[in-house]
Amino acid sequence: MQFLPNWMRNYQRSWLSGDLVAGVIVTVMLIPQSLAYALLAGLPPEVGLYASILPILAYALLGSSMTLAVGPVAVASLMTASALQPLAAVGSAEYVGLAALLSLLSGGILLLFGLLRLGFLAHFLSHPVISGFISGSAVLIAVGQFKHLMGVNAGGGNVLDMLRHLERTATHTNSATLGIGVGSVLFLLLARKFLAPWLVRAGVDGKLADLASKLAPMLAVLVTTALVAVLRWDESAGVSIVGAVPQGLPMLAFPPIAASAIGQLWLPALLISLVGFIESVSVAQSLALKRQQRIQPNRELLGLGAANVASALSGGFPVTGGFARSVVNFSAGANTPLAGVVSAVLMAVVIAALTGLFYYLPHAVLAATIIVAVVSLIDVQTLRDAWHYDKADAWSLLATAGGVIVWGVEVGILMGVGLSLGTLVWRSSHPHIAVVGRVPGTEHFRNIARHPVATEPDLIAVRVDESLYFANSEVLQDTVESLVAAQPRTRHVLLVCSAINQIDATALGVLTDLESSLARRGIALLLSEVKGPVLDRLQKTSLGQNLQGRVFLSTHQAFESVRQNTPAPMIGREKQVAPLI
Repeated sequence: MQFLPNWMRNYQRSWLSGDLVAGVIVTVMLIPQSLAYALLAGLPPEVGLYASILPILAYALLGSSMTLAVGPVAVASLMTASALQPLAAVGSAEYVGLAALLSLLSGGILLLFGLLRLGFLAHFLSHPVISGFISGSAVLIAVGQFKHLMGVNAGGGNVLDMLRHLERTATHTNSATLGIGVGSVLFLLLARKFLAPWLVRAGVDGKLADLASKLAPMLAVLVTTALVAVLRWDESAGVSIVGAVPQGLPMLAFPPIAASAIGQLWLPALLISLVGFIESVSVAQSLALKRQQRIQPNRELLGLGAANVASALSGGFPVTGGFARSVVNFSAGANTPLAGVVSAVLMAVVIAALTGLFYYLPHAVLAATIIVAVVSLIDVQTLRDAWHYDKADAWSLLATAGGVIVWGVEVGILMGVGLSLGTLVWRSSHPHIAVVGRVPGTEHFRNIARHPVATEPDLIAVRVDESLYFANSEVLQDTVESLVAAQPRTRHVLLVCSAINQIDATALGVLTDLESSLARRGIALLLSEVKGPVLDRLQKTSLGQNLQGRVFLSTHQAFESVRQNTPAPMIGREKQVAPLI
C-alpha cells in the first residue's frame, strides 16, 4: 500500500461519481483531439490514440495534480513536427520511430530533472517568453492547417513559406473540402461563443451548458463523418479522409535508438520538456488553487517524465498537460486522477474495437478543430499589459513570437530566452543608484530627486539597488567619482548597502580602489546597513580592515556620526551578527 499514490490510499467513495462522469466527458473530447494532434505532428492518426492511454496511467501514479489531463497537445505536436520533418519523410515508419524516441528523450530529461529536483530551471523561461512562444506557435499551427482546409498539397516551413505555397496552389482548392473545413470552423467558433448561453436560456444548468460547448468538436466529427460516408464525398468530390486506422492496442517496445538520432533530437527534447512542464504546471497550479490544493513541481517532473516514457514505449509521441482538457476535467467534477484512468480505459476500448468509425473522418474537420483550439492561445492581453508596464518584456514576447513565425519553434524560443537573459544582465549591469537624504524629522532616507530631504554639505550618501558584481561595479565607481567631482566640498562618501546581497571579487577590487582613491583626496568612504553575510566576508579583506570605524548599523547613525565628526566603532563579528541579520 505504501507504494500507492496518496489519492489511491485515501480514496473516498463520494468521489467516484465525479471521476466517472469526468472520465467519460474528457474521452469524448480527447478522441478528436488525439487524431487532430497526430495530424499536426505529421503522424498516422492511431499514434495520437496510442499517446492517450499509457501516459495518462503513468501520470496518475506519479503526478501531483488531481485534475490535470495529460495527452497530446497542440504546441508539443508542432514542436514534434518541427524536430522530425528535417530527419525523415512525414508519416513514414522512420518518422514514427523518431517520434517515439523524441518522447523517450523528453521523458528521460523530465525524470532526471525530477530526481535532481531541478524544477526551478523552468523559471528561466519568463511568462512573456512563454506567452510569445505559444502565440507564435498558434499562428504557425493555424496557417499550417490551411492546406487541409483547402484540400491542397502545400509545403511546410515558416509562415511566409506556407502562405507562398498556398498562394501558388490556391487554384487547386477542393471546393467540397473547403466547404467542410470552413463550415466546421464557423460551427466551432459559434458553438464556443453562443452555444452555452443559448443552452442556459433554454434551462440547462450553466456547468452542463459550458461542457456541451466544449464538446462541440465531437459533434462536428460525427456529423461530417456521417455525411462523407453516406454521400461518398471521398470518391465523388475528392474529400481527403483519415482512411483505415489500425485496430488493436499498441505493442510495447522501445523505439529504435541510434546515437546520431539522439544527437539531433536532444535539444528539441529539452525544449519540449521545459515548455511542456511550464504549461502543465501553470494549468495544474491554477486549478489546484481553486480547491485549496497544492501541487509539487518536482513530482510533476516525475509524472510528466513517466508519461512521456510510457508514450514512447507504446508507440506515441511527446505529451503534456492540456489546458482545455484539464479545464473540462475540472468542470466535469473530477476529484482525483481516477478520472484520467477512466479516460484511458475508454480510449483503449476505442482503439481495440471502434477505430473503423474513423474511416470517413475528413482531414478538414481535424484541421478545423486544431485551428479553433489554437486561435484562443494567441495572447494579446499579455502583450498589451507588458507594453504598458515594461516594454522590455513586451519586446521579449514579440521577439519570441516573431522568431517562431519566421524561423521556427526552436529558433523562436531560443531568441526569447536569450533576449530575456540579456535584458536581465543589462538591468543588473545598469543598477538604479540614488543619492539619498534624510526626510526632515525622521530617521528615513529617500532619493533626493523624488522627495524633499535634508543633506549634509560634506557628505554624499549613495544607495545602490543591486548586488555588486563584475558587470556593474565600474558603474558605481564612475557614479561616485562624478558626484564627488560635482561637489568639491565632499569629505565623506556613504554607500548605503541595504539592497546589496552579494559583492563578488571584481566588485571588491573596485571598492578597494575607490576607497584608496578617495582617501588620497582626504575623503572617507563609509558603509551603512551592510547585511551580515556580506560584512562577514568584507571583514576578512584589506578593504574591511581599512574601513574600521566607518561601518554603521544604520544610515541615520552614519549621518549623525558625520554631523558630530565622530567615527563609529568598527562592528566586530560578535557584535554585528545579531543586529544586522
